[in-house]
Amino acid sequence: MSEMKHNWTKEDVLAIYNKPLMDLLFDAATIHRVHHDPNTVQVSTLLSIKTGGCPEDCGYCPQAARYHTDIEGNDLMTVQQVKAQALRAKSSGSSRVCMGAAWRNVKDGEEFDQVLEMVRTINKLEMEVCCTLGMITENQAQRLAEAGLYAYNHNLDSSEEYYKKVISTRGYEDRLETIDNVRKTNVTVCSGGIIGMGENIEDRAGMLVALATLNPQPESVPINALVAVEGTPLEDQKPVSIWDMVRMVATARIVMPETQVRLSAGRTEMSREGQAMCFFAGANSIFAGDKLLTTPNPDVGEDMEMFKLLGLNPQKPFVKKTQPETIEATDSQYQTLGEKPKWTRPNHKIERNEEAKQKAKILK
Repeated sequence: MSEMKHNWTKEDVLAIYNKPLMDLLFDAATIHRVHHDPNTVQVSTLLSIKTGGCPEDCGYCPQAARYHTDIEGNDLMTVQQVKAQALRAKSSGSSRVCMGAAWRNVKDGEEFDQVLEMVRTINKLEMEVCCTLGMITENQAQRLAEAGLYAYNHNLDSSEEYYKKVISTRGYEDRLETIDNVRKTNVTVCSGGIIGMGENIEDRAGMLVALATLNPQPESVPINALVAVEGTPLEDQKPVSIWDMVRMVATARIVMPETQVRLSAGRTEMSREGQAMCFFAGANSIFAGDKLLTTPNPDVGEDMEMFKLLGLNPQKPFVKKTQPETIEATDSQYQTLGEKPKWTRPNHKIERNEEAKQKAKILK
């Protein structure tokens, strides 16, 4: 039952997802215990190092420049600011810092060099470092790896079919190409998606198939529940039920047995009992801190109290993979190439995205 498999079909995944809940939970928990310590959960801190002003039109994202939200943008943080935040996260029990920048893709230059120095700095603090910076080339991935990057996050968001109803400014294949570029290095892959954007169960299964058929499968898969933000095209979406989250976590655990399944955005809407069910179903990673980039998240103290209540222990860093070596910029084998890749820009229009854009023009 716990055998690694890479030829999952949508029919396979739907059959798992739609099992009677008690059977689904039992199967997922059994597989989870074969591959992981059921009482250990990784705690990560997500830090927005550059907020707002993104040129993409992702329907869920308050950082898109074209929508009118209450997000306050900021320029790229300094290395010292990031180090201070990382030390704070470490003292609170986090073993990983994930840095996110509201970019469409990485551009060679001073800002990327600054991010590389952030990676070096955090890795030297004996913490896992993850980045989510948009699309990257192979050379950029190699430079991040040299700096000591542990993981790169690039979510698929949804199934390839439903993706086109949420985002029109980039193609699904670009996301897969970025993951492929990361796989050419020693950096691990973090890739998941969002439920509650109006997709159906078949789309959820399609997203899991896209992830589970990658070889190797992602080392980390975040399962996000949409946090509907006023001003975005998806502002009127109803919150996802805890039963949907439990089923999604359990199914992800079964089809990706060795992956760390991350209970991500939307935890503020979940009770402790609901989160406990997700941990039982196979979730073994969370984001801690009062914000996930720009959306609310449970307080660290609340999470540690929940861990104590459930008998959970924070995972130590570098348990799944040894700490990468940090190569200083002066010793780097990979230099800036000044690349200007032509990432896909699909031509279709998404009506609700266009409506939110026009509404924003009036409000601004």
